[in-house]
Formats: sequence, C-alpha cells, structure tokens
Amino acid sequence: MTNIYFSMPTIQLTTHINSPIEIVFNLSRSVDLHQISTSQTDEKVIGGLTAGLMELHDTVTWRAKHFGFYQTLTSKITAMDKYSYFTDEMEKGIFKSFKHIHRFKETKNYTIMNDEFEYKSPLGILGKFADILFLKKYMQQFLIIRNNTIKYYAESGRYKEILKLKTDGNTL
Repeated sequence: MTNIYFSMPTIQLTTHINSPIEIVFNLSRSVDLHQISTSQTDEKVIGGLTAGLMELHDTVTWRAKHFGFYQTLTSKITAMDKYSYFTDEMEKGIFKSFKHIHRFKETKNYTIMNDEFEYKSPLGILGKFADILFLKKYMQQFLIIRNNTIKYYAESGRYKEILKLKTDGNTL
C-alpha cells in the first residue's frame, strides 16, 4: 500500500506598512478592523470579545459566509509579546485546526508585518484535495485583503477611526 503524505498548508505573507509599529500591531488585533476587512464574507462577531483590541487569552466567535454557507469559528489569542508578535488559534470551527502567527518589526522607515497561517482542512483526503484545488489560494487572498486593509488604515491616518487614543496621545 502506498501512503500519500500531504503537508499542512502554510501561507506566509510579508507586508511593508509606512506607519509606526504600535499602530500596525493594534490594527492587526482590532476586532472592529477585522470586521471591516472581511465585509466581502459578511463576517460578524457573535461571541467573546465584541469590539476593541484582543489581548492574551481573549476569544472571539465569528460568523461569516464562505463558499455560499454561513460558518462559525472561535479563535483565541494564545501568545502575545506586545508590538513584536501575537498568535491566534482556532478553538472551534470548520477547520481541524489553524494557527496564525503575526510578527512585527519596525525599521527606520516602515513596519514589516509577517503572517504565518498554518491550517488543517476537514474531511480527510477530500479536504487535502480542496487545499490543492482552491482552499489555500482562497485563504491567501482572504489574508491579503485583510493586510491591505490594515495598510490602508495605518498609512491614511484612518486608524484614528478604529483605535481610541488615550489623553496623552499614545495608542492603546
């Protein structure tokens, strides 16, 4: 018998954003901005943290329409070092699992945002073929739209609509 081995799909993206690292980091963990960036899938918060910035151990349950069906997914922030990285992982949802590591590095002129998104599809061998045929590309495009939204809000100054400023002028 021949065993067919499929590695777990991993998507890696790098986005350069002309904005301070604090703004990019905070936009990346904003529940409010996530909903804006996922308007094409009608993604809404239905449980857990419903607005603001996710912190370590926070959970959010989302409801969104993918491939013509509404699905729910609960993710949790499982690791965080402010302004350097955070990780969110699926607790419940359609995937067998997923882990999304968000890393941030500030240079002299811009912030580098790196995403590493690793997931396991449901449905065994059928899910693995779905990865090859369309799912990985779909998820990559989903993340690119999200990152472009973060970039737009950070660089245009519209981040002020999303992030509340403290009285001393520093972002949360």
